[in-house]
Amino acid sequence: MRLKGSCLFAQSGGPTSVINASAYGVIKAALDAPEIQNVYAAANGIRGVFNGKIYDITKEDRSELALLPGTPSSAFGSCRHKMKDLDADSSEYIKLVELFKRYDIRYFFYNGGNDSMDTCNKLSHFFTQNNYECRIMGVPKTIDNDLCGTDHSPGYGSSAKYIANSIAEICLDNDVYDTPSIAIIETMGRHAGWLAGAAGLATLSDAAPDLIYFPEIRFDMDKFFNDVSAIYNQKKKCLIVVSEGIRYTNGMFVADAPISINDGFQHAQLGGVAVKLAQALRSNICNKVRPIELSLLQRCGSHIASKTDMDEAFAVGMYAVERALEGETGKMVIIQRESVNGAYAAKFGLEQLSVAANAEKKIPREWINTEGNFIKQEFIDYALPLIQGEFERNVDKGLPRFAKLKKILA
Repeated sequence: MRLKGSCLFAQSGGPTSVINASAYGVIKAALDAPEIQNVYAAANGIRGVFNGKIYDITKEDRSELALLPGTPSSAFGSCRHKMKDLDADSSEYIKLVELFKRYDIRYFFYNGGNDSMDTCNKLSHFFTQNNYECRIMGVPKTIDNDLCGTDHSPGYGSSAKYIANSIAEICLDNDVYDTPSIAIIETMGRHAGWLAGAAGLATLSDAAPDLIYFPEIRFDMDKFFNDVSAIYNQKKKCLIVVSEGIRYTNGMFVADAPISINDGFQHAQLGGVAVKLAQALRSNICNKVRPIELSLLQRCGSHIASKTDMDEAFAVGMYAVERALEGETGKMVIIQRESVNGAYAAKFGLEQLSVAANAEKKIPREWINTEGNFIKQEFIDYALPLIQGEFERNVDKGLPRFAKLKKILA
């Protein structure tokens, strides 16, 4: 049944360089749907809903909205808010349903990762139990690529492309001087090493790192020293890529949990592992060690976004609205990999929100070499199609022209 009412869109968690392509997919489909009478966006994710800070998208210029795909970061702001279990505290849920009724919101699209799918799942159950008809759909995104149920997540392909290109460039730079040196580059990735693994794509440019370390493989400092020494003794150079989330056998983050900061989802906010390992290498192997942290650059680099990633990010937003209009709810859009005449292709489907909520997809062990310090061909075959194509940005005077939204409160 084609349900009439308003639509609300929100973004959550860490941004990506293509997250606003998904936003535009949702917004464009919703504005064009006769059943959807008003289109709103929440400021700073679910927190904006709690605070009643809702933007009226119908008052935006369509020409500016069309610039969203080339605009990195979360256009409407984001948050890290984990809703309590309904049995523990229902106050937030009651507040939400009151606001939804006030604005006659019958469609809710939440663009985020694992924890955002958990929020969608909880809201879907609450609305069902309280007989409020609202179709809730999860729109996936995460550069970490750790969402279960989908072949890959929008945002990953562009970050992987940024990392692979940056590593290739750093590799050439690291070889400029004849002075013995080591460089260690840190990528994001709390519990899964998809981003670190993307560095291995630089092998196709003949400018690859020597070693890669993943959260999937428990870290051993003695083995690390042996790995680096073997390469350094041979070349007097070594280029290392390490995920921020590598752990020792006892489960402790190498980044050292006691001095880390917690984000709003109670995850350790890591960083600094490259600096720590650089200090250890200076003491044991080489005086000149340069730690490099890619940090936010790997998730906001829209200047090098993958067109494949951008197109898929837009498509999942459109697909979420189309299927919600058809009556689907309590689902997350997924990307399914196909081969058409031997070439990569993607189609879209739906998965239960519970599959993605609070679960994490790791790199298959067989895609990592026996030593646990580099990727294998299977990883390259998986990731390479996702970084293809160049997105044509709007540029003015040599600089990007981002969307300029009015953000008029409803």
